[in-house]
Amino acid sequence: MTVASETVNATEVLRQNIQGSIETHARFMEACLPSLIKAADALTGAYLSGHKALFFGNGGSAADAQHLAAEFLGRYLRERDPLPAVALNTNSSAVTAIGNDYGYEHTFSRQLRALAVRGDVAVGISTSGNSPNVVEALICARSLGLFTIGLTGAKGGKMRDVVDVLIAAPSDETPRIQECHILAGHALCDAVEGAVVASQSQSSS
Repeated sequence: MTVASETVNATEVLRQNIQGSIETHARFMEACLPSLIKAADALTGAYLSGHKALFFGNGGSAADAQHLAAEFLGRYLRERDPLPAVALNTNSSAVTAIGNDYGYEHTFSRQLRALAVRGDVAVGISTSGNSPNVVEALICARSLGLFTIGLTGAKGGKMRDVVDVLIAAPSDETPRIQECHILAGHALCDAVEGAVVASQSQSSS
């Protein structure tokens, strides 16, 4: 294979990925905007009443959970007080100890039982919607009185039946789903942060 043909092939692969992402994002806006609004309202309400958000997922979804928790703890676009958020997958000692002693499906639910209180928001992320530890954690969260949000793919999986709000990216391809999830997360950060800052400004005026 010549360098020229390799370049042509790489160009086509790159073009297909970018075009596929653009098309999926366009469908995502139409399919998921109502769910995103409900999720933003739930997170805003929790923060304004002194509660927190708990994120969790595996693999790439774990990275998204950590990323979004960091956006709330630090800042997204506006200067503000930190908003309490925890990514349950980041404590490797807890995850591995619970997985070893109780089973991997309990890695997040056991942490929720220790850290969550009624009025918090649980955000589970799973591209398939079937990750056992994410599904169990969402079931546990509802039993504890948390509002539950699920980010998943088009089929929804088992997550579809155990959350208050389902944000289902309109794709069955893991890369496209993950791209929609981080877009959803950033959009939620922006909406929630703006609402919280506006509310705090009104309270101080």
